[in-house]
Amino acid sequence: MENKLSNPAPLGLMGFGMTTVLLNIHNAGFFPLGSMILAMGIFYGGIGQVIAGILEFKKGNTFGTTAFTSYGLFWLTLVFLIVFPKIGWLESPPVGFMGWYLFMWGVFTFMMWIGTFGNNRAIQFIFLTLWILFFLLAIRDWTGSALIGKIAGFEGIICGLSAIYLAMAEVINETQKKVVLPIGARE
Repeated sequence: MENKLSNPAPLGLMGFGMTTVLLNIHNAGFFPLGSMILAMGIFYGGIGQVIAGILEFKKGNTFGTTAFTSYGLFWLTLVFLIVFPKIGWLESPPVGFMGWYLFMWGVFTFMMWIGTFGNNRAIQFIFLTLWILFFLLAIRDWTGSALIGKIAGFEGIICGLSAIYLAMAEVINETQKKVVLPIGARE
């Protein structure tokens, strides 16, 4: 009896992509941070990606396991860093220290980007734009520059939309059994 597993990557990519777009619409200055973004961070960006990472583990995909589980946990920690101080459970990080948190995620993402070499161009683009986003956000937090924050917001929207594109390309191409949305597959 054959046991064919479905591809969990679109779930993880959509959780990442939609949550990233929403947070970066905020970073670009279009609306305040609120419960909608935080709920997406907990459930779709957080728990959804952790589930996708666990399913990638079942498929034997080390990169997918590491990426989806790590970024799911990133979303959960980010929400907790925002919410816990507001409800009095923890103090906010010192001014500028969030920059180090974001910088470390940028370092991790840079290394994951190197791990995409030899993969399709779409996933390479997502990780390229994501490590740039983390470094821009770290610089924003270190300098307090609203302009860098706004630039990061627009760059983050592009990053998130690229993840949504790849997720839908994988779903549509698989269901249509042909390339409808190209992803720049390497030969």
